[in-house]
Amino acid sequence: MSHEAPRITVANIERAASVIDLVFQHTPQFICEPLGAALGVRIALKVETLNPIRSFKGRGADLLVSRAAAGVPLVTASAGNFGQAMAYACRKRGLGLTVFASVNANPFKVQRMRDLGARVVLHGHDFDAAKAKARRFAGDAGARLVEDGRDVETAEGAGTIGLEWLTFGERLDVLLVPLGNGALFNGVARVIKARSPATRMIAVQAAGAPAMVESWRAGRAIECDSSGTIADGVAVRVPIEDALRDMDGLVDEAILVHEPAIVEAMRLVHRHAGIVTEPSGALGVAALIQNRDAFRGCLTGTILCGGNLTADQMKAWL
Repeated sequence: MSHEAPRITVANIERAASVIDLVFQHTPQFICEPLGAALGVRIALKVETLNPIRSFKGRGADLLVSRAAAGVPLVTASAGNFGQAMAYACRKRGLGLTVFASVNANPFKVQRMRDLGARVVLHGHDFDAAKAKARRFAGDAGARLVEDGRDVETAEGAGTIGLEWLTFGERLDVLLVPLGNGALFNGVARVIKARSPATRMIAVQAAGAPAMVESWRAGRAIECDSSGTIADGVAVRVPIEDALRDMDGLVDEAILVHEPAIVEAMRLVHRHAGIVTEPSGALGVAALIQNRDAFRGCLTGTILCGGNLTADQMKAWL
């Protein structure tokens, strides 16, 4: 257990809420009775897909870019959603951006990054290979490498979701949060643990890309040789050590969910809530599918954190 002061603070998250573009804030949150009936639990949804980039990433990216130094080129790596968020924020401020993505990245997300004005370079077979290339490119070009999960603004921005949960009419017994590079979980959990400590914070990751959960359980960074999951938004193979430290004291439990449960979760959310989610956006519901009995009698919240699918993916999964 670390005794260092946390680098993510509620005070800074509150300040972030006054800076971030309102188009990303105050998203819907409600008890979804039809979905709850299908799952056998009371479930509250927070919908982060109803904005220009269809994901929560706009919160952290807008905060970060608002603080970026003038004249310094920005470079990042992304599976697609953070790249879109950065492109949106950079276009708004007239800043250039280069995004590195895997050659296997979701083509819909790649095109949206380009449409928003980013230069997109496809490299490597997964996100972490693309990020390694982005790091080398930034060093050679004298550019700033922006790392989702490591740059604290990404977690502070995501943490504003936690502030909004505090305005919900009832206290959540459990909050299931997708875990990728840690920005979403750590930002939200920092607020909830400070202001609603009785709420259990559960990190949910795809079993095919378990690096962050395995690292948290072991208390040290554990890299995976490969990642194999349809949940590209959380397919982290190389953990971010800063984000692992941020998790200290915030995680009550971690759940790994399997591919059939992820697909079923997307279908149930679509059928019973009328919302399109991508695989990473449905991880919390997938955790409920795998562990229905564990959450009976609880008011369980989850964040539908992204909804970027290709037309073919919609046909196959929904």
